[in-house]
Amino acid sequence: MTALHTSNITSLPLLARGKVRDNYAVGNDRILMVASDRLSAFDVIMGEPIPGKGEILTKMALFWFARLGHVCPNHLTGEAPESVVAPAEVPQVQGRSMLVKRLKPIMVEAVVRGYLAGSGWKEYQESQSVCGVKLPAGLKNAGKLPQPIFTPAAKATSGHDENVSFEKVVEMIGPDLAAKIRDLSIRIYREAADFALTKGLIIADTKFEFGLDEQGNVVLMDEVLTPDSSRYWPVEGYQEAFAKGENPPSYDKQFVRDWLEAVKVDGQPWDKTPPAPRLPRDVIEKTAAKYREALQRLTA
Repeated sequence: MTALHTSNITSLPLLARGKVRDNYAVGNDRILMVASDRLSAFDVIMGEPIPGKGEILTKMALFWFARLGHVCPNHLTGEAPESVVAPAEVPQVQGRSMLVKRLKPIMVEAVVRGYLAGSGWKEYQESQSVCGVKLPAGLKNAGKLPQPIFTPAAKATSGHDENVSFEKVVEMIGPDLAAKIRDLSIRIYREAADFALTKGLIIADTKFEFGLDEQGNVVLMDEVLTPDSSRYWPVEGYQEAFAKGENPPSYDKQFVRDWLEAVKVDGQPWDKTPPAPRLPRDVIEKTAAKYREALQRLTA
Protein backbone atom coordinates (compact mmCIF):
# COMPACT_ATOMS: atom_id res chain seq x y z
CA MET A 1 0.00 0.00 0.00
CA THR A 2 1.45 3.37 -0.96
CA ALA A 3 1.25 5.97 1.78
CA LEU A 4 0.54 9.68 1.29
CA HIS A 5 2.59 11.89 3.60
CA THR A 6 1.66 15.21 1.94
CA SER A 7 -0.87 15.83 -0.81
CA ASN A 8 -0.01 18.04 -3.75
CA ILE A 9 -3.20 19.26 -5.42
CA THR A 10 -2.24 22.06 -7.81
CA SER A 11 -5.68 22.46 -9.43
CA LEU A 12 -7.07 24.05 -6.21
CA PRO A 13 -5.70 26.76 -3.87
CA LEU A 14 -4.20 25.32 -0.66
CA LEU A 15 -5.88 26.82 2.43
CA ALA A 16 -3.94 25.10 5.19
CA ARG A 17 -2.00 22.00 6.16
CA GLY A 18 -2.88 20.68 9.59
CA LYS A 19 -1.21 17.87 11.49
CA VAL A 20 -3.08 15.33 9.35
CA ARG A 21 -5.37 17.12 6.89
CA ASP A 22 -4.58 19.25 3.86
CA ASN A 23 -7.44 21.66 3.09
CA TYR A 24 -8.06 23.15 -0.34
CA ALA A 25 -10.55 25.85 -1.36
CA VAL A 26 -13.28 24.83 -3.79
CA GLY A 27 -14.85 28.12 -4.82
CA ASN A 28 -15.89 30.33 -1.90
CA ASP A 29 -18.31 27.94 -0.26
CA ARG A 30 -16.63 24.52 -0.08
CA ILE A 31 -13.42 22.88 1.15
CA LEU A 32 -11.73 19.70 -0.02
CA MET A 33 -10.32 18.00 3.10
CA VAL A 34 -7.64 15.42 2.27
CA ALA A 35 -6.69 13.12 5.15
CA SER A 36 -3.01 12.30 4.70
CA ASP A 37 -1.23 9.36 6.35
CA ARG A 38 0.77 11.73 8.57
CA LEU A 39 0.86 11.07 12.26
CA SER A 40 1.65 13.60 14.96
CA ALA A 41 2.65 12.78 18.51
CA PHE A 42 3.39 15.36 21.22
CA ASP A 43 2.44 17.97 18.58
CA VAL A 44 5.34 16.91 16.32
CA ILE A 45 4.61 15.45 12.88
CA MET A 46 6.47 12.20 12.30
CA GLY A 47 8.58 11.91 9.15
CA GLU A 48 7.17 8.48 8.32
CA PRO A 49 3.52 8.11 7.31
CA ILE A 50 1.24 5.31 8.58
CA PRO A 51 -0.01 3.51 5.43
CA GLY A 52 -3.82 3.52 5.11
CA LYS A 53 -4.38 5.85 8.07
CA GLY A 54 -6.01 8.67 6.07
CA GLU A 55 -8.49 6.29 4.43
CA ILE A 56 -9.35 4.71 7.80
CA LEU A 57 -9.92 8.12 9.44
CA THR A 58 -12.15 9.17 6.53
CA LYS A 59 -14.20 5.94 6.61
CA MET A 60 -14.69 6.23 10.37
CA ALA A 61 -15.70 9.89 10.18
CA LEU A 62 -18.20 9.16 7.38
CA PHE A 63 -19.59 6.22 9.36
CA TRP A 64 -20.23 8.42 12.40
CA PHE A 65 -21.53 11.41 10.41
CA ALA A 66 -24.14 9.08 8.87
CA ARG A 67 -25.01 7.55 12.23
CA LEU A 68 -25.34 10.86 14.09
CA GLY A 69 -27.12 12.90 11.42
CA HIS A 70 -30.35 12.91 13.46
CA VAL A 71 -28.57 14.60 16.39
CA CYS A 72 -26.77 17.39 14.56
CA PRO A 73 -26.30 18.48 10.92
CA ASN A 74 -22.78 18.01 9.55
CA HIS A 75 -20.60 19.72 6.98
CA LEU A 76 -20.72 17.06 4.23
CA THR A 77 -21.97 18.25 0.84
CA GLY A 78 -22.68 14.74 -0.48
CA GLU A 79 -20.61 15.50 -3.58
CA ALA A 80 -17.72 13.31 -4.74
CA PRO A 81 -14.30 14.74 -3.81
CA GLU A 82 -12.90 13.33 -7.08
CA SER A 83 -15.19 15.68 -9.04
CA VAL A 84 -13.30 18.86 -8.06
CA VAL A 85 -9.68 17.94 -8.86
CA ALA A 86 -7.78 17.35 -12.11
CA PRO A 87 -7.94 13.73 -13.39
CA ALA A 88 -4.24 13.15 -12.59
CA GLU A 89 -4.92 14.16 -8.93
CA VAL A 90 -7.78 11.72 -8.34
CA PRO A 91 -5.50 9.02 -6.78
CA GLN A 92 -4.45 11.53 -4.10
CA VAL A 93 -8.04 12.16 -2.97
CA GLN A 94 -9.78 8.83 -3.59
CA GLY A 95 -11.02 7.20 -0.38
CA ARG A 96 -9.32 9.72 1.90
CA SER A 97 -11.19 12.99 1.26
CA MET A 98 -14.39 14.82 2.11
CA LEU A 99 -15.91 17.67 0.13
CA VAL A 100 -17.47 19.86 2.80
CA LYS A 101 -19.31 23.13 3.29
CA ARG A 102 -17.22 26.12 4.26
CA LEU A 103 -18.38 27.23 7.71
CA LYS A 104 -17.45 29.86 10.25
CA PRO A 105 -15.50 27.80 12.80
CA ILE A 106 -16.38 28.14 16.49
CA MET A 107 -12.99 28.49 18.16
CA VAL A 108 -13.64 25.98 20.93
CA GLU A 109 -12.57 22.34 21.06
CA ALA A 110 -15.64 20.60 22.44
CA VAL A 111 -14.07 17.85 24.58
CA VAL A 112 -16.25 15.28 26.34
CA ARG A 113 -14.86 12.82 28.85
CA GLY A 114 -16.68 9.69 29.99
CA TYR A 115 -13.58 8.30 31.71
CA LEU A 116 -10.68 9.86 33.58
CA ALA A 117 -7.53 9.57 31.47
CA GLY A 118 -4.61 11.52 30.06
CA SER A 119 -4.49 15.21 30.96
CA GLY A 120 -7.85 14.84 32.75
CA TRP A 121 -6.36 12.33 35.18
CA LYS A 122 -3.33 14.58 35.77
CA GLU A 123 -5.57 17.56 36.50
CA TYR A 124 -7.86 15.52 38.78
CA GLN A 125 -4.89 14.42 40.90
CA GLU A 126 -3.91 18.05 41.42
CA SER A 127 -7.32 19.67 41.94
CA GLN A 128 -10.03 16.95 42.10
CA SER A 129 -11.56 18.69 39.08
CA VAL A 130 -11.13 18.83 35.30
CA CYS A 131 -11.52 22.19 33.51
CA GLY A 132 -13.33 23.58 36.54
CA VAL A 133 -15.73 20.60 36.78
CA LYS A 134 -15.59 19.32 40.36
CA LEU A 135 -15.45 15.52 40.61
CA PRO A 136 -15.99 13.11 43.50
CA ALA A 137 -13.03 12.01 45.63
CA GLY A 138 -11.43 8.58 45.20
CA LEU A 139 -11.58 8.24 41.41
CA LYS A 140 -8.83 6.19 39.76
CA ASN A 141 -6.91 6.42 36.49
CA ALA A 142 -9.08 5.17 33.58
CA GLY A 143 -12.13 5.08 35.85
CA LYS A 144 -15.61 5.70 34.45
CA LEU A 145 -17.05 9.06 35.53
CA PRO A 146 -20.51 9.22 37.17
CA GLN A 147 -21.68 10.93 33.96
CA PRO A 148 -19.90 12.39 30.93
CA ILE A 149 -18.45 15.88 31.46
CA PHE A 150 -17.82 18.74 29.04
CA THR A 151 -14.20 19.91 29.38
CA PRO A 152 -13.56 22.40 26.59
CA ALA A 153 -10.27 23.72 25.24
CA ALA A 154 -9.51 26.98 23.48
CA LYS A 155 -8.18 26.33 19.97
CA ALA A 156 -4.56 27.40 19.70
CA THR A 157 -3.19 28.61 16.37
CA SER A 158 -0.05 26.64 17.16
CA GLY A 159 1.02 24.13 19.81
CA HIS A 160 -1.30 22.65 22.41
CA ASP A 161 -4.93 23.71 22.80
CA GLU A 162 -5.47 25.09 26.29
CA ASN A 163 -8.03 23.57 28.68
CA VAL A 164 -10.55 26.20 29.79
CA SER A 165 -13.61 26.35 32.06
CA PHE A 166 -17.17 26.49 30.75
CA GLU A 167 -17.38 30.06 32.10
CA LYS A 168 -14.48 30.99 29.82
CA VAL A 169 -16.33 29.48 26.83
CA VAL A 170 -19.37 31.61 27.73
CA GLU A 171 -17.09 34.68 27.67
CA MET A 172 -15.69 33.64 24.29
CA ILE A 173 -18.87 32.75 22.36
CA GLY A 174 -21.83 33.79 24.54
CA PRO A 175 -24.08 31.80 26.89
CA ASP A 176 -26.57 30.43 24.34
CA LEU A 177 -24.00 29.04 21.91
CA ALA A 178 -21.83 27.73 24.76
CA ALA A 179 -24.78 25.82 26.27
CA LYS A 180 -25.83 24.50 22.86
CA ILE A 181 -22.35 23.15 22.09
CA ARG A 182 -22.02 21.60 25.54
CA ASP A 183 -25.40 19.85 25.37
CA LEU A 184 -24.92 18.68 21.78
CA SER A 185 -21.42 17.37 22.52
CA ILE A 186 -22.58 15.35 25.53
CA ARG A 187 -25.53 13.94 23.60
CA ILE A 188 -23.37 12.92 20.61
CA TYR A 189 -20.82 11.34 22.95
CA ARG A 190 -23.48 9.36 24.84
CA GLU A 191 -25.05 7.99 21.65
CA ALA A 192 -21.67 7.09 20.15
CA ALA A 193 -20.29 5.55 23.35
CA ASP A 194 -23.44 3.40 23.82
CA PHE A 195 -23.20 2.15 20.23
CA ALA A 196 -19.42 1.53 20.40
CA LEU A 197 -19.92 -0.57 23.53
CA THR A 198 -22.11 -2.96 21.51
CA LYS A 199 -19.00 -3.51 19.34
CA GLY A 200 -16.71 -4.12 22.30
CA LEU A 201 -15.19 -0.64 22.22
CA ILE A 202 -15.03 1.95 25.02
CA ILE A 203 -14.84 5.61 23.93
CA ALA A 204 -13.08 7.14 26.93
CA ASP A 205 -13.08 10.70 25.63
CA THR A 206 -13.38 12.61 22.38
CA LYS A 207 -13.34 16.08 20.90
CA PHE A 208 -15.74 17.67 18.44
CA GLU A 209 -15.46 20.77 16.32
CA PHE A 210 -18.43 22.89 15.30
CA GLY A 211 -19.04 25.72 12.88
CA LEU A 212 -21.89 28.05 11.96
CA ASP A 213 -23.51 28.06 8.53
CA GLU A 214 -24.86 31.20 6.85
CA GLN A 215 -28.17 30.84 8.72
CA GLY A 216 -26.35 30.64 12.07
CA ASN A 217 -27.05 26.91 12.57
CA VAL A 218 -24.55 24.86 14.57
CA VAL A 219 -22.94 22.24 12.29
CA LEU A 220 -20.63 19.35 13.23
CA MET A 221 -17.42 19.60 11.21
CA ASP A 222 -13.84 18.45 10.71
CA GLU A 223 -13.54 14.79 11.77
CA VAL A 224 -15.72 12.95 14.24
CA LEU A 225 -14.96 10.06 16.60
CA THR A 226 -11.81 8.84 14.87
CA PRO A 227 -8.89 7.31 16.79
CA ASP A 228 -7.08 10.63 16.22
CA SER A 229 -9.76 12.67 17.99
CA SER A 230 -10.93 10.04 20.51
CA ARG A 231 -9.51 7.59 23.00
CA TYR A 232 -10.78 4.12 22.06
CA TRP A 233 -10.17 1.15 24.38
CA PRO A 234 -11.12 -2.47 23.65
CA VAL A 235 -13.29 -3.90 26.44
CA GLU A 236 -10.90 -6.86 26.70
CA GLY A 237 -8.05 -5.89 28.99
CA TYR A 238 -9.81 -2.80 30.34
CA GLN A 239 -10.72 -4.19 33.79
CA GLU A 240 -7.26 -5.66 34.31
CA ALA A 241 -5.51 -2.37 33.45
CA PHE A 242 -7.96 -0.37 35.57
CA ALA A 243 -7.40 -2.65 38.58
CA LYS A 244 -3.63 -2.05 38.28
CA GLY A 245 -4.09 1.72 37.84
CA GLU A 246 -2.58 1.52 34.35
CA ASN A 247 -3.69 3.00 31.03
CA PRO A 248 -5.77 0.44 29.13
CA PRO A 249 -4.48 -0.62 25.70
CA SER A 250 -5.83 1.81 23.10
CA TYR A 251 -6.65 2.05 19.40
CA ASP A 252 -4.66 5.12 18.57
CA LYS A 253 -1.13 6.43 18.42
CA GLN A 254 -0.36 5.31 21.98
CA PHE A 255 1.97 2.75 20.45
CA VAL A 256 4.01 5.53 18.84
CA ARG A 257 3.88 7.68 21.98
CA ASP A 258 5.17 4.83 24.15
CA TRP A 259 8.04 4.17 21.74
CA LEU A 260 8.92 7.89 21.61
CA GLU A 261 8.89 8.11 25.42
CA ALA A 262 11.43 5.27 25.58
CA VAL A 263 13.67 6.14 22.61
CA LYS A 264 17.11 7.71 23.06
CA VAL A 265 18.51 10.34 20.67
CA ASP A 266 22.29 10.76 21.03
CA GLY A 267 22.04 8.93 24.35
CA GLN A 268 19.34 11.27 25.70
CA PRO A 269 15.52 10.94 25.85
CA TRP A 270 13.91 12.69 22.88
CA ASP A 271 12.97 16.26 23.88
CA LYS A 272 9.67 16.22 21.92
CA THR A 273 10.74 18.94 19.52
CA PRO A 274 11.22 18.52 15.74
CA PRO A 275 12.71 16.65 14.08
CA ALA A 276 11.12 13.47 15.37
CA PRO A 277 13.19 10.28 15.59
CA ARG A 278 12.69 7.91 12.64
CA LEU A 279 9.92 5.43 13.42
CA PRO A 280 10.98 1.79 13.03
CA ARG A 281 9.02 -0.39 10.59
CA ASP A 282 7.44 -2.54 13.33
CA VAL A 283 6.07 0.54 15.15
CA ILE A 284 4.60 1.82 11.85
CA GLU A 285 3.05 -1.58 11.05
CA LYS A 286 1.62 -2.14 14.52
CA THR A 287 0.12 1.37 14.56
CA ALA A 288 -1.45 0.82 11.12
CA ALA A 289 -2.90 -2.50 12.35
CA LYS A 290 -4.43 -0.79 15.41
CA TYR A 291 -6.21 1.81 13.25
CA ARG A 292 -7.47 -0.94 10.90
CA GLU A 293 -8.75 -3.04 13.77
CA ALA A 294 -10.68 -0.11 15.27
CA LEU A 295 -12.47 0.48 11.96
CA GLN A 296 -13.19 -3.22 11.43
CA ARG A 297 -14.65 -3.68 14.90
CA LEU A 298 -16.78 -0.58 14.70
CA THR A 299 -18.26 -1.23 11.25
CA ALA A 300 -18.50 -5.05 11.39
